[in-house]
Amino acid sequence: MGIQRDVRLAIKLVKDVSASRKAKGMLNSKLAVQAPLPPHHFKIAVYFADGPVNLYQMRQWYKPLAKLAETWPVLLLSRTGGGTLKLMEESPVPVAFVRKVTDLEKVIAEQDIRIVFYVNQNAKNFQMMRYGRRWHVFINHGESDKMYMTTNQFKAYDYAFVAGDAALSRLDKVLWDYDFDKRALKIGRPQADYYSGTLPYTPDERQVVLYAPTWEGDRAAAAYGSIATHGVALVTALLKTGRHRVIYRPHPRSGVVDHEYGVANKRIIQAIAAANARDASAQHIYDAGAELGWQLSAADVAVVDISAMVYDRLAAGKPLMITRPATPEAQIDTGGYLSDCEWLLAGDAPNIANVLEKLTHDETAEARLAIWVERYFGDPTPGAATARFHGAVQHLLDEWERFAAIHAADGEIDELEEEPDGDPV
Repeated sequence: MGIQRDVRLAIKLVKDVSASRKAKGMLNSKLAVQAPLPPHHFKIAVYFADGPVNLYQMRQWYKPLAKLAETWPVLLLSRTGGGTLKLMEESPVPVAFVRKVTDLEKVIAEQDIRIVFYVNQNAKNFQMMRYGRRWHVFINHGESDKMYMTTNQFKAYDYAFVAGDAALSRLDKVLWDYDFDKRALKIGRPQADYYSGTLPYTPDERQVVLYAPTWEGDRAAAAYGSIATHGVALVTALLKTGRHRVIYRPHPRSGVVDHEYGVANKRIIQAIAAANARDASAQHIYDAGAELGWQLSAADVAVVDISAMVYDRLAAGKPLMITRPATPEAQIDTGGYLSDCEWLLAGDAPNIANVLEKLTHDETAEARLAIWVERYFGDPTPGAATARFHGAVQHLLDEWERFAAIHAADGEIDELEEEPDGDPV
């Protein structure tokens, strides 16, 4: 087993090196023809220091950022070559490749950036956060009750945009001496205003089931992934009924830690392909696309793991079930929605058709869901979250103007010295 693992790692290394060289060449070609950024044009930046594997954290912000850019131009600052290449292909807002600290400094000097958004807690964020005279704002890449959502790292930022009352309650338990009224601004879930897109199937009488599991996690306490414990049995059962259409959207990191978890993921993908081959009208979907939105609104019911997908779907206000982690050590927040949700145990996965039948005719569950939607996201009226998002941005820009006037006589301070050049570490 050890030899097989070493062989797999060696093959992966060779493929990674080859892909990296190819990506570098493609990026250099794009940069060579990229027009220079208009000077002093951007007041809002989004900082992203990760590679392609974590682009899902940026993708969910594409549409809200594109809408925001209609009022205030937005610039995406990308630190890695692979991430930049994909962002230049996908992003609806301009992208600046700032691999070196000197690259970053040049953009900062040439633009009028007053707000910097962060979608994750990458350690390299601190290379941007050293620059004062601007607001550093954590906007996160989702809303959930995972451990990640209660990190003390929130305090590192000037402000945080949070979804609603549930987030404030969650943070209040762990962030001591934190000014929630000033620093935590409720915006709801702006992404929910863009839950749309072209359906890759023709709607019919089939019940559409979205199964969107997370990855396996890198430790037992965060082992929320269900592909190996629930997923194979769940999807296999639904493919057999003739009454369901499966949309399978696994986390892009599925299998990066546990090889067997990756094998289970491939089994599901193959099973979907085989089911479609037997019956083309079934139109089951294996969804690995960049766009997230239509899946959440189109599905009649969703089955998801403990992850941000719980709350993405919750924002849609439609029926959902949460897979109960099979790992006993997996930490579950019992103070929020997960204390009152509809759980799916691994042992019930083979009987998923009957489970979903009961859920979709349960009026009590429907009423309970509506209460939690309000608690987590506030007013769910279409457009309301986008209005709160823009209002929070306007507030911070007003605050920037206020502090700029207070410190107008301070003079210029060189923020750019004594930082080592080279690649971000």
